[in-house]
Amino acid sequence: MKYKKLITNRILFTGLLLIIQAVWMVVFLLKLVSYSVWINAGFTVLSVFITLFLIGKEENSAYKIAWIILILCLPLFGGLLYIFFGNKNPSKNMKRRLQNTHRKMAKEFRGAGRAIEELRSLDERAAGVSAYLKNASDYSLHKDTDTRYYPLGELMFQDMLEDLERAEYYIFMEYFIIEEGCMWDRILEILERKVSQGVDVRLIYDDMGCVTLLPKGYDKRLERKGIRCMAFNPVIPFFAMVMNHRDHRKITVIDGHTAYTGGVNLADEYINVKKRFGHWKDSGIRLEGEGVWNFTLMFLEMWNSYRKEDGSMEQFKPRIHHPEPFFGRGYVQPFGDTPLDNETVAENVYIEILNQARNYCYIFTPYLIVDDEMKLALSLAAKRGVDVRIVTPGIPDKPLVFRLTRSNYAPLLKAGVKIYEYTPGFIHAKSYVCDDEFAVVGTINMDYRSLYLHFECGTFLYRADAVADLKLDAIQTIGQSRPISLKNCRTGLFGGLLDSVLRILAPLF
Repeated sequence: MKYKKLITNRILFTGLLLIIQAVWMVVFLLKLVSYSVWINAGFTVLSVFITLFLIGKEENSAYKIAWIILILCLPLFGGLLYIFFGNKNPSKNMKRRLQNTHRKMAKEFRGAGRAIEELRSLDERAAGVSAYLKNASDYSLHKDTDTRYYPLGELMFQDMLEDLERAEYYIFMEYFIIEEGCMWDRILEILERKVSQGVDVRLIYDDMGCVTLLPKGYDKRLERKGIRCMAFNPVIPFFAMVMNHRDHRKITVIDGHTAYTGGVNLADEYINVKKRFGHWKDSGIRLEGEGVWNFTLMFLEMWNSYRKEDGSMEQFKPRIHHPEPFFGRGYVQPFGDTPLDNETVAENVYIEILNQARNYCYIFTPYLIVDDEMKLALSLAAKRGVDVRIVTPGIPDKPLVFRLTRSNYAPLLKAGVKIYEYTPGFIHAKSYVCDDEFAVVGTINMDYRSLYLHFECGTFLYRADAVADLKLDAIQTIGQSRPISLKNCRTGLFGGLLDSVLRILAPLF
């Protein structure tokens, strides 16, 4: 039985096929260049042209530099490697599907004129951030939305179960990771019961995120239970850059008026039932009201791009199944970030918050793998006298990525940024809070994958109740964390060289 499970393991099978392809490619190229000096020269010329192409391309500079250095180190094969693996754009099929659906849903994204005008009268720069989000991602600003912040996944999980139990019409869930266990089993039991009551239950999970956690064909198994399910971007055992583009979002929408998001996936470590890297510190937010519409649209855009099941969106609007008035302080703007364009929406929002900061900006992130623009924004804010504090994990989930995170500490510390490592364990939360007014809670890590390659989501908050709760959580978490100084960053000559190599290659990870 054990050997059968090993033989049929999908990630093992995929990994073996990728290794075979890599070995075959290397052998083929070595054989090819050995035939003729002209072929050898041709590959070298190709590498030169690819380098010139990269220099002129409108692309993130760190990504270009990484490829240029790789090509310089491998002048024969570097150009070919870029042709095979350098295109970080989604496949034409994925882009066509999602963009076509977005165009069809365009009228649903209109609105928020009154909300943004009110915000402009309160704070011109806050309104500028909101206008940018609207122009770049199409998602509107909303008021009349209650916000509840959760400093731990297990606290959010309890409220989520209660809201799922109250669902009467539909439940939409979209997650990067689902793993069978206490957390998912309890949710699944409710979903099955809701299906039997006539509730429309739909689930999207990322196939790569779940490839080692769920059995093959799990989406079909859920379909047989009445839960409509889609595995996003299925893993194929061939080298393909489209495999880089994952659905990293975490969204639950209930009856159009209640939504959850944040860093919490549907697996036991996120609620500290299972211990993997010490105490798992995560965060999340619950919205109830008009702002939920943005998450509903986000889910339906992804769903209808592949399933094409919904004609009218009217039935999913917040007030359809909640005729009573909504209440909530401040403004919210849930937004999506996608690799379908050249707009780094989440990074630009983070940078703008830092640029606007006057007194403080507290940041949670599991990974600190940032480009020059983000480093500059963090450093300039600190040099202006803003109290910039970043909390990263004390116990890593990926040692090499942790090393890369630490390699970015020194220049930030020299600029006056304060960095802390969460001593009790791993911090998976992704959030910003600034000056008691601004905040972002979502799924967006401060690394290249989240900022450039993945489908992500976040909630921009201005003077909402959740802002104060996030600030309190940040202060308490910093109190549990170890302050980092420059002497903690000394790695010696060879350690410094390794860190330099990791930083150069970081955009290719």
